[in-house]
Amino acid sequence: MTKVLVVDDEPSLQTLLTYNLKKVGFDVVSATDGKQALEIIHQNDIDVVLLDVMLPEISGVDVTRELRAEKNQIPIIMLTALDDEVDKVVGLEIGADDYVTKPFSPREVIARVHAVLRRFNQKSETSPEDSVKHIQSYGRLSIDFDKMVVQFDGEIVKLTPKEYELLAYMAEREGRVLSRETILDGVWGYEFSGPDTRMVDMHLSHLRDKIELDPKHPVYLKTVRGFGYRFDRSHDE
Repeated sequence: MTKVLVVDDEPSLQTLLTYNLKKVGFDVVSATDGKQALEIIHQNDIDVVLLDVMLPEISGVDVTRELRAEKNQIPIIMLTALDDEVDKVVGLEIGADDYVTKPFSPREVIARVHAVLRRFNQKSETSPEDSVKHIQSYGRLSIDFDKMVVQFDGEIVKLTPKEYELLAYMAEREGRVLSRETILDGVWGYEFSGPDTRMVDMHLSHLRDKIELDPKHPVYLKTVRGFGYRFDRSHDE
């Protein structure tokens, strides 16, 4: 049975999430602060974490940072307040897989949990024999799709797991115009619109800062106004 760790210090929210997750077949454990959450993760086989940003002892952001520093790639969905835009950005930047804004419906949270688990399991089940081993060069940018390493001018570019997934997804569809909804579905694994598509914009902005010489005039990650984004092979060779 898939085990979900719910980390939040609000009893009412804990009860709401626990009830609804158990209702659809998940095994649920809970923690009320970041320190307790880390102890549970280190001592148990947890499949996905629902993690509040604002927590006693250790914040959700610091929990995420510590897990990623340990090379623990457990899927993490952050729970943020409506106006905590900075926390969303920081959480995604350090390796969270997704975020849900409070107030949220249990249905939305369950959809996000299914989505991150589906993506995580697909990556885990792919053996080296199943993948095409290749390194692609795009001008000054290169992507090693086997080792999941990105380089610019021969220097390794530090990307979060989600930033890499987004870049690889777009590079594999080079030249195609991709809507925000298409990218959201392809990279995050679910179909939502409205505010959720801002997650695509945030990640694209971060990627541009890391792989473009001039992020305001991108060579690789181009905006197609009114439609979405397109990955282009660089002509700056």
